This record gives sequence, C-alpha cells and structure tokens, in this order.
Amino acid sequence: MELTNQFIAIANDIIWTYLLVALLIGCGVWFTLRTRFVQFRMLAEMVRLLGDSTASIDGKEKHISSFQAFTISLASRVGTGNLAGVATAITVGGPGAVFWMWVIALFGASSAFVESTLSQLYKVRSRHSYIGGPAYYMERGLKRRWMGILFAVLITVTFGFAFNSVQSNTLCAAFENAFGVRHAWMGAGVTAATLLIIFGGVHRIARVSSIIVPVMALGYVLLALFIVVTNITRFPEVIGQIVGDAFGIRQAIGGTVGAALMQGIKRGLFSNEAGMGSAPNAAATAHVTHPVKQGLIQTLGVFSDTLLICTCTAFIILCSGVDLQGSADGIQLTQQALTTQVGSLGGSYVAVAILFFAYSSILGNYYYGEANLQFITSRRWVIQVYRLLVGGMVMFGSLASLDFVWSLADLTMGLMALCNLVAIILLGKYAFRLLDDYREQKRKGIRSPVFRKERMPDIGQDIECW
Repeated sequence: MELTNQFIAIANDIIWTYLLVALLIGCGVWFTLRTRFVQFRMLAEMVRLLGDSTASIDGKEKHISSFQAFTISLASRVGTGNLAGVATAITVGGPGAVFWMWVIALFGASSAFVESTLSQLYKVRSRHSYIGGPAYYMERGLKRRWMGILFAVLITVTFGFAFNSVQSNTLCAAFENAFGVRHAWMGAGVTAATLLIIFGGVHRIARVSSIIVPVMALGYVLLALFIVVTNITRFPEVIGQIVGDAFGIRQAIGGTVGAALMQGIKRGLFSNEAGMGSAPNAAATAHVTHPVKQGLIQTLGVFSDTLLICTCTAFIILCSGVDLQGSADGIQLTQQALTTQVGSLGGSYVAVAILFFAYSSILGNYYYGEANLQFITSRRWVIQVYRLLVGGMVMFGSLASLDFVWSLADLTMGLMALCNLVAIILLGKYAFRLLDDYREQKRKGIRSPVFRKERMPDIGQDIECW
C-alpha cells in the first residue's frame, strides 16, 4: 500500500504540476477571449434560460428538461468538494487557495461552455432520451473512437468508483463526528439508498436531483449568509486574508503561494468540474432548441458551485477563526467552524447537509459512468454489473483511508481532464460557430434561437439530433 501511495503521489505531481495547470489556465483564457467573454456578457441570458427550462416540454415524451440536466450536473458538482474539499484546500494551501478557486471558476466557465455546447451538438438518441458527452464528440467530431473509449473508461473509474468513494468516505466521517454512527452502518445505508435510485435509470435520477439540489443549496447559502452577517466586522479581514495569502511576499518566500495555487486549482476543478468532461454527459441529455442554450446553463452551474457554494464554506471557516493548523481536517474542520458559530447544532447541520450533498453527487457521478459504458457497449448486463460495482465502491469508500481516496481521485481526474481538454481544443471552433449563430438570431429579435444541422453543412453528416 505504501508503494502504491508513493506511485500515485508522483503521478499526481507530474500531471498537475507540468500539464494540467498550464492546460486549464490556457484553455480558460483562450476560450474566454475567443467567445468574447461569454461567461460574463451572457450571464443574464443564462439566468433567463434556466427559468424558461423549468417549464414542461411535452408530456408524451420522456425527455430530460434543460433544468433537470442542470440539476444532474449540479448534483455531481455540489458534493463533498464544496464542504470537505474547500476545507482541505485551506488547510494545505492556506486562505489564498480560495482566491485561486475563484480564478479557475471565472476562466474555467468558458471551458464548461465549450464542452457542454459540443456535447449537445454531437448527442445521439437513446431509448428514452438523448445521450452524449466527450466520448461521443471524440468519436463523431475527431473520428477517434479509441480516444472516446479511453475517456469513457477514465470517467467511469473516476466518477463511478473513485469520486463516489470520496463522497461516501466524507459522508461517513461527518456522521461519525456528529452522531457517533459507525462507518460500516452508515455506508450500508447509503449503499442501499444508492442502488434503489440508480436501478431506476436517468429519469429517476433526474427527478430526485431536481428536488434535492435546489433545497440543499438554498439552505446552505442562507446559513452562510447568517454567519457572514453575524461576523460582518471580520469580513474585510477575511477578504484581505484570502487575497494577501494568494500574493503575499511572505507566502512567496515560504513557498506557500505555490501550494495555494495548486490546491485552489485541484479542489476548484474537483468541485466545479469545468473542462474535466463530466458535466457534458448531463448536458447532452437535455431537450433544447439550440446547443448553446445548454452550454450557457452549464456555465451558470460553474458559478453556482464555486463562486456561491464553495465561497460559503470558505467564509464559514475563515469567519469562525478556527485553527487551520490544528488536528481537524476535511469535513471535521467545516463542522468545527460551524460549531463555533451556531453551537453544538453546527456539527449536526453539516452532517445532514453533507448527507444530501454527497448522496446527490453519488447519483450524478453514477450516471456519468452509465452514459459512457453505453458508448463502449450496448449490452444491458454490463450496466447491471456496473450498478452493483458502484454500490460496492460506495461501501468501500465508507471504510477506506481518506488520504488514499483523495489521491486516487486526483490522479484519475487529472488523466480524464487531460483527455477532454485536448478534444475541446481541437473541436472548439464548432462551439464558437454555434455561439455566433445564437448571437446572430438574438440580434434579429428571436427570443428562442433554433439550430438545424443545415447551418453547418461541412459536419452535418456527423450530427444526428439536429
């Protein structure tokens, strides 16, 4: 086990230090410039589209609405990374890590727009709805099925197994800390609840996510606002701490600026998933009239995750004044911070919140694996076996070492992101053309732009659903 941990640590250093940081920032900046700052200029349109997408589309067809696709992706995004991941980033990288989380979200949102728009463009019909994602646009857009299979394997391992182990691990740790519930018992309960929903397929996951996600997010934001208001005199100090730690001379000399940068990017990506290639799998399921619509909505998901939920956790921890160098780490640090603010109920509240956050993430993560297994094979028994294996990994995560699980998730996430970033760099030009088409229709006064593949005749033969 020690040798395995060392190998994973070395691989993480190589991937994150020399490859992913440059690619993530480079793609974020390039896509931001090329789309003319789509994530900022079209923010109002994102909110409008999300509101419109809550309406019923066609009661006779089993389509996933744009809002439901948004909640599936947000269910995966909003999980332990928002509570435990932020706490870990602050512990290891200092408060400055929060600043770099913001940066990667602001620029990475453009990458989320590109990948989700591409997933809509190249989606295909399945038995009950649509299906798509990076594996599909790698095959149809790049004509590289082998690359799609590689990505499909990586995302299945990353989300179905590694990330779900992280969610389960953190959830069980929170309940043990708050209520003294043993990991084995909690893990068994979560595993049973997971199997109950995932055997119902994507429509059941969509229904559950569309209820859980808005409620849990709103409740957590309101709690964070209460804590910030009650500590309003400390707010300027906290902001100064975050910015100063990200750029301070003392931190640069001590080498902690680099740690803050790395932790901010790693935990920011783990949380908002921009450019990773995961959210496009949910984006592809949506029934919309133009691919850009879902691209814009998924961009809003990055902001909702990092700039809202992750920032709430950071402010709760930093406003509380808890010792960042103490023995508490991960979810325990967040619980400790809340306890100092709202009393003994704080730890219990975090445990209940993480139950919903982690559980919804497990469901979203599971679907990403299912969508990609369907890309590899049409055999139904493979999906059934995968569902059982996901349940097994949820149980395994409840008993495994936190450090090992996080390291494994970092490694598989890094490999997956590398694969997807290469694809969206090569295919990004089609997302830019779709955005130009959408903007042109909006300038003509068309409230709800419509796309037909005849508008892109050079690739029309590769497009199935338009």
